[in-house]
Amino acid sequence: MKKITLPLKDEDIKNLKAGESVLLSGALITGRDAAHKRLFELAEKGESLPVDIAGETIYYVGPAPAKPGYAVGPAGPTSSYRMDKYTPKLLDMGLKGMIGKGIRNSEVKEAIVRNRAVYFAAIGGAAALIAKSIKKTEPICYEDLGTESIRRYYVEDFPCVVAVDCNGNDVYDK
Repeated sequence: MKKITLPLKDEDIKNLKAGESVLLSGALITGRDAAHKRLFELAEKGESLPVDIAGETIYYVGPAPAKPGYAVGPAGPTSSYRMDKYTPKLLDMGLKGMIGKGIRNSEVKEAIVRNRAVYFAAIGGAAALIAKSIKKTEPICYEDLGTESIRRYYVEDFPCVVAVDCNGNDVYDK
């Protein structure tokens, strides 16, 4: 299993292959549908975003409330296709990695290749296990969205699989 420290470096991304298991440690951001829509709409208007996404990895998650001793509650991945209409624009703005579950459309895969980025799949149904790898969380913006707000997570050995690598190889293609 490959260990990677976030933020992702171009060399890290270049060496990742679809199907590889990885453990991510470091800082990432979170966001789901509503947050993506807001970021996309600002970008379309040419306005600055409330978070600098250049070089970031975003985890598609809306966790449950935290239990005592944990930074977050169960924090399983959201179905990534829900962000597909916004993702190419964000990748073109410098987003380097995404974590979710399920397939991505062809436009997203083309944007991954064009921008030398990567899409990781987290394990659906393992929300409580994933929460153990999230050590700290801080609000960034859109707090009115509750658990779907954009937050900074500090993770340690966050388990995932390279689903689409920077060459467009996709574990979901059969």
